[in-house]
Amino acid sequence: MGDHLTTHDLLARVEELIGGELEQAERVFLSEVSSKHPYVHDVLQHITRFQGKRLRPILLLLSAAATGGIKESHYVLASVVEMIHLATLVHDDVLDDALIRRHVATVNSRWNNETSVLVGDFLFTHAFHLSASLGDARACRLIGRATNLVCEGELAQIYERGNLSLSEEQYLQIINGKTAELCAISTELGALYADADEQIVEALEDYGRALGVAFQITDDLLDLLGDEAQMGKSLGSDLQKEKLTLPLIRLLDQSSPEDQATIQEILSQPDQETKSRLAQFIKNSDAIEYAANRARDFAKQARESLKFCPPSPARQILEELTEFAIQRTI
Repeated sequence: MGDHLTTHDLLARVEELIGGELEQAERVFLSEVSSKHPYVHDVLQHITRFQGKRLRPILLLLSAAATGGIKESHYVLASVVEMIHLATLVHDDVLDDALIRRHVATVNSRWNNETSVLVGDFLFTHAFHLSASLGDARACRLIGRATNLVCEGELAQIYERGNLSLSEEQYLQIINGKTAELCAISTELGALYADADEQIVEALEDYGRALGVAFQITDDLLDLLGDEAQMGKSLGSDLQKEKLTLPLIRLLDQSSPEDQATIQEILSQPDQETKSRLAQFIKNSDAIEYAANRARDFAKQARESLKFCPPSPARQILEELTEFAIQRTI
């Protein structure tokens, strides 16, 4: 695996291997995310600009390709996981008062919170409607469970806001639902609908879950250290919303009682200066290195889950995605 795996290189490899299949899934998605009502149509069209790398559909299709082959049902399922992902983004932006996503205005900033909540609901319910069209209860059951766990993770995060004694274990439980669950359901459905055996389906689910955790820890690092113009989304929202993420948990855990009291005071009264006031404490600690190493641990765990899949170009890209997940750090 290369030391400098760029987004462009990885996406080019994905395009080469499953580009046609990804386009087919995108056609299904765009035909479903539409409305005859002009206002609803405008909002839905705007949301398609949030799609970015289409990580979850890519994970689903690669998992299918690595375990038995891509079928018609995978195009529908890829659209379903993308709808659920977009629904969570739209709702997240309301919760975070975010102004930009993917370099464009969020729904809540361009329109209003009511529109955001309802269009997120539209996407959730349409995802279930679409998965039911497969005539197979497995997809509906698994997607229903996954969506519940995603919402549970979001609710747990809201409940824990301002909890400056949040443990690493509690943090991991939250992100396991909030982020990792949707990656896990993508890889699980990819293998399941490729008719892979049970051990391989479980291994792919484990892969998606560990990869999702690695992605989220890296995102939490970027929220602290990233550049907003480069990232194309509102950063620093974790601090403003008093969400304790892994680097901050580590910082508090390793600080002297005196520093800990100062850091807690800074965190409990967030403002525009919070990030800069924390900078020196973070620099003098191993908080960033520790969180980055934990992300690497989960990336390694994800790679190890792939040993149950036979070698293939699709498996190779799934392995490289584990490196990509953590290379976005700083």
